[in-house]
Amino acid sequence: MSKKTKHNKKPKEEAIDDSIELENDPIEDDESLDEDNEVNSDTRIEELESALLRSNADLDNAIKRSILEVERAHKYGVEKLLNELLPVIDNLEHALSNLSENSSTEDKEGIELTLKSFESALDKFGMIPIYPVNEDFNPEKHEAVTMTKDKNKKDNQVGEVFQRGWALHQRVIRPARVTVIKN
Repeated sequence: MSKKTKHNKKPKEEAIDDSIELENDPIEDDESLDEDNEVNSDTRIEELESALLRSNADLDNAIKRSILEVERAHKYGVEKLLNELLPVIDNLEHALSNLSENSSTEDKEGIELTLKSFESALDKFGMIPIYPVNEDFNPEKHEAVTMTKDKNKKDNQVGEVFQRGWALHQRVIRPARVTVIKN
């Protein structure tokens, strides 16, 4: 608490009426000091409580943010590796489509099995192929290479697919390369 200091006070003067005093009563001064201290301590308590609430909220936000970052790292941490495997799948698809007529059926089956095993491995990690045959063009999932005319299809529809796209857990890793119909 506060230290009491000595005050040089004049003796109380009495007025004509005994009930009226000219100077403040020292007891009333002590009470007003106590009230000031209470107000200051109440204000300080409110400030500390507010700071504690803000600190708890900041801590909760930091924990939530770190949990989300860990989940995101688990979910998308293999993205670079999977991106490096996509050209291998592309090469296997090109090999299948460009097999010569003298190639044996065993060669074709071997390439198909290898391609299927790669695709199933990618599927285990959440990689989904984007093969937009007869879909409307979506710039978030498709990359338009050229525009062509086709009377059998509507405008802004995907015509031919040059290269499959890939998505990792709904995030497009590589858009499908397509032609877009414009009649």
